[in-house]
Amino acid sequence: MSDIVKVSEEGPVTVIQINRPDKGNAISRQVAIDLQAAFAAFDASDQRVAVLTSAGDKHFSAGADVTDLPELWRCVPTLGIATEKPVIAATTGWVVGGAVVIVMMADLCIASETTKFSYPEAKLGFTGGAIAGLAARIPHKIAMEMIMMGRPMTAERAWQAGFVNKVVPVGQHIAEAVAWGQELAGYAPLVLKTIKRFVVQSVLPRGPSELMALAQQDLAAVRESEDGAEGRAAFKEKRKPNFKGR
Repeated sequence: MSDIVKVSEEGPVTVIQINRPDKGNAISRQVAIDLQAAFAAFDASDQRVAVLTSAGDKHFSAGADVTDLPELWRCVPTLGIATEKPVIAATTGWVVGGAVVIVMMADLCIASETTKFSYPEAKLGFTGGAIAGLAARIPHKIAMEMIMMGRPMTAERAWQAGFVNKVVPVGQHIAEAVAWGQELAGYAPLVLKTIKRFVVQSVLPRGPSELMALAQQDLAAVRESEDGAEGRAAFKEKRKPNFKGR
């Protein structure tokens, strides 16, 4: 893993940080891959809660890096990030485009008072479509104002709309998110996982883009498997493949 994603531990809480402040913490291809890998390691560990944040105070993330477009689904919770453990977003500054989707799909969010959420794709002429899920998480008209009008939403209004759990002074968002994580770490892990699974699978609707991302993940697992490599090699060598189910 490169240094554009940093991982640290605060007791049972893992802090995963996008570390590209000079680039507005934009999500490049490698950032998405590294975030997915960091969360996979977290999920396989004994750590209880993850906090997703970023370096600096001007941008949580400027969204997808248009100079090095990522497979953004890789770093979206419940899509490319597959964990039933709690995920808390800790934001400050601008949260733009795909970064709004990442926060939307986290379980909780602590925002500094300078946080501004912006989804400007209608002004730019493209979208990944996953933002449609916002209308299932906050009041419909407020969601449509952000999605269709492209108007930034302040931390205070996001709190009023139920998009963030708490607004804190600048510089305190990570510490507060870690404190929430440490509190969660004292609760029954099986209960938290079961509740999260029920909510994700049965309560919150999944739009076309979310379903497509999940399908892409499953297909990628097959494509990148040992059996996939064996099948391609056997075809080239004109022999019977020896599949092992992995």
